[in-house]
Amino acid sequence: MTNSYESPFCTRYASKEMQYIFSADKKFTTWRRLWVALARAEMKLGLPITQEQVDELEANIENIDYEMAAKEEKLVRHDVMAHVHTYGACCPKAKGIIHLGATSCYVGDNTDVIIMRDALRVVRRKLINVLAQLAKFADEHKSQPCLAYTHCQPAQLTTVGKRATLWMNELLMDLDELEYRLKSLKLLGSKGTTGTQASFVELFGGDSEKIKKLESLIAEEMGFDSVVPVSGQTYSRKVDTGIVSTLGAIAASAMKFSNDMRLLQSFKEMEEPFEKTQIGSSAMAYKRNPMRSERITSLARYVMVDTLNPAFTSGTQWFERTLDDSANKRISVAEAFLGVDAILNIMINVTGGLVVYDKMIERRVMNELPFMATENIMMEAVKKGGDRQELHEKIRQYSMQAGARVKSEGLDNNLCELIVNDPMFMITKEEMDSIMKPELFIGRSAEQVDEFLTELINPILEANKDILNETAEINV
Repeated sequence: MTNSYESPFCTRYASKEMQYIFSADKKFTTWRRLWVALARAEMKLGLPITQEQVDELEANIENIDYEMAAKEEKLVRHDVMAHVHTYGACCPKAKGIIHLGATSCYVGDNTDVIIMRDALRVVRRKLINVLAQLAKFADEHKSQPCLAYTHCQPAQLTTVGKRATLWMNELLMDLDELEYRLKSLKLLGSKGTTGTQASFVELFGGDSEKIKKLESLIAEEMGFDSVVPVSGQTYSRKVDTGIVSTLGAIAASAMKFSNDMRLLQSFKEMEEPFEKTQIGSSAMAYKRNPMRSERITSLARYVMVDTLNPAFTSGTQWFERTLDDSANKRISVAEAFLGVDAILNIMINVTGGLVVYDKMIERRVMNELPFMATENIMMEAVKKGGDRQELHEKIRQYSMQAGARVKSEGLDNNLCELIVNDPMFMITKEEMDSIMKPELFIGRSAEQVDEFLTELINPILEANKDILNETAEINV
């Protein structure tokens, strides 16, 4: 235990992989890689920088004296200059050309873009693994009838697998959005203090082609196809707004899944995995609480609310930039990613071990099926010469009786028995049994599952088979 605050994202929820992406080591080594890229590009374009200087910078990317950097920042009150001085201390030959022509956002903003790109790739991988596990589950249970619900009241039947495709379809929408964010993400480049590249005009004697080439060389070295076309000092904070909104959408889809799971576990139809030594309640030893699904809901709520932060930040960037973005940005963007990472870790864990209670599902279906089968029963009686309007009224009366018996007396639904015993319907017990088959009431559910998986999901899984079969260990 420590005597200072520790983020639960680090101690309980987010993966080490995602934590590293938002770590000081990742941030400051990326700053140094950007300084190397800048120096290398400037050397190639004719500025007085030597290969020896570039090599020295490159050799010391991970040689960061954090104690010196902290002392420097306390002295100069500027994080970038503190690290320029710290880098220069271990690169005496290159000290004089570090950060040449750049402003602080050259390292700060470009690093933020790189970090978000790397974090989006992790989210993408985990999201696809969730889809893969749900696809397997949907296929296995595509023909298994179960109650569907509208208004959380029993409605016409669906199947266990078809319901899983509803969860998947929302996650698929999120994946499409995430792919767009990754594809459209651009580096800030080297734009200077107000985005005019004035310092580089001075360095390159007004040679615009060299200035543009400088940016393309930096982008290429950092793994980007392009840089933003125009900017102030920073890249537009609408980029953060879009990315965190995408994360919020993933959180919303996860919440839909987890809330459905919590209800299904309450109905005793489905259950999330439960460890042999897991305790459901400190008081009630028999309990099997849906704690993982509850945690998904809880974390999703946090991420969804967090989407407001980048939007407000984007809207309050005066002119070419203000600094009211910095403190908020470094918390809200990081925690949105850490939150979604934690959510997807739990979803991988839960979807990899979903438990289905066939008999309970069948029992609940059969308790409600007589009501849903009334139109089929009525049509069968009409075929034998019955009056449709009289039959309808009789079914209505019997339905009220059966419903009262179930709700007021806690007895079984006896609607079918009432109908079979009424000569008006001319239906035998054997004929009633042939009508009361759940598989006759699921419509195209199984076909819809096959079509959805074949046309939309399987191509994604095939294209990404090298990243499948991921497991996620959750800490608590």
